Amino acid sequence: MPVVVVLLLAVVLPSWAYSEDHPLSADDRAQLTAKFDKQIADLTTRIEQDAKNVDLYSRRGDANFFRGRFTESVADYEKMVELNADLDRSHWRRGIARFYAGQFAGAAQQFEQYHSFDDVDRENGIWRFFSQFKAHGAEKARAGLLKYKKDDREPFPSVYKLFSGEMTGADVLQRIEDAGVKGDEREKRLFYADLYIGLNDALEGRDESAIKHLRRSTANKWGPIAGYGPNYMWHVGRVHYELLVQKAGQKTPAK
Repeated sequence: MPVVVVLLLAVVLPSWAYSEDHPLSADDRAQLTAKFDKQIADLTTRIEQDAKNVDLYSRRGDANFFRGRFTESVADYEKMVELNADLDRSHWRRGIARFYAGQFAGAAQQFEQYHSFDDVDRENGIWRFFSQFKAHGAEKARAGLLKYKKDDREPFPSVYKLFSGEMTGADVLQRIEDAGVKGDEREKRLFYADLYIGLNDALEGRDESAIKHLRRSTANKWGPIAGYGPNYMWHVGRVHYELLVQKAGQKTPAK
């Protein structure tokens, strides 16, 4: 991902910065913006009244991230750990927010800590790879890929091989087709495959391909209605997609 993208990632995404080809309707996008803005305002008021409530910072950190306010999201997540040190190792959301705020070394450190908490989750290893790639370059990131000995949920065993160079994005998608899975399981695997193929393309500067795959992950029907973690990752893909569209200049700002 070129440096210019990092600069864009630190910018609050304005409401006009969407392609007309966005998989969400204009009304849906406006409702999301209004929803998160209201949450941030309400939670800020509640935090002023209860400044040691970890849950309030957690919820505001999420809302800030979903609105593209990455520095503010990091601050909320950091406050959670300040109030409850037991959250330090497992706070994967803090690692992702640090990545998008351009704090790559800190992000890598978070994912390294998480590996000591959960040595099965290859999704954590992917984000450490992304962070190492931005902090130290592709060669060191690939050399330092976390090693896993235990099985993980599909499609992550295949997706992880994308970053080691053992498989291509096309290989990952073909393996899903070959598995013959149907329904929600198929949608789940396609969601994660498109999400991480797209994020990897963006990391390596292939923005056109990244936009294509991240649009697919945003259009996926499973992600936004799945559990908390998958829903969070659906928003990660949506926000990154919108930032890349903005960078590509596919829609002119309103005057």
